[in-house]
Amino acid sequence: MPVQRLNHAVLFVRDVERSVAFYREALDFRVVMGGQGAAFLQAPGSSNDHDLGLFEIGAQAGPSGAGRTSVGLYHLAWEVDTLQELERIAVKLTELDSLVGASDHSTTKALYAKDPDGIEFEVSWLVPADLITEEILKDRSHIRPLDLAREKERYGAQTRGGLGVSIPV
Repeated sequence: MPVQRLNHAVLFVRDVERSVAFYREALDFRVVMGGQGAAFLQAPGSSNDHDLGLFEIGAQAGPSGAGRTSVGLYHLAWEVDTLQELERIAVKLTELDSLVGASDHSTTKALYAKDPDGIEFEVSWLVPADLITEEILKDRSHIRPLDLAREKERYGAQTRGGLGVSIPV
């Protein structure tokens, strides 16, 4: 049986309460279990037991050197259902001074942000399979700035993303 999907990710953080507050505020995650120096969070649309585990290692922890001075994870990516939801999250991440980029990868519309410990993550919407054309596929090699207004006009603010791509039809 092949791997089906990512079930959860675990992050080491300086302050678990600060990180929980951030993920609640930024992405509407909820705590499903917690304890001394640990928390397990679930995304609002998820049926996983938990999607994100957080383990506190203390304020003395240095920044991650991954990608600069060492190998390691670059980012996690969470998917949203609609471009309207992607736009709502873009506003929230901007308010939190967390948004660091927004890219149009042709088949994927992506926001990039950093949590309080500088750990990068992505929130994305995927073009549904029935709307992917040869032109869109050819454009995947070009990364452009994301224009959410244009994409909502093109695909519709409420169009369910990922159908036939990450979500079986």
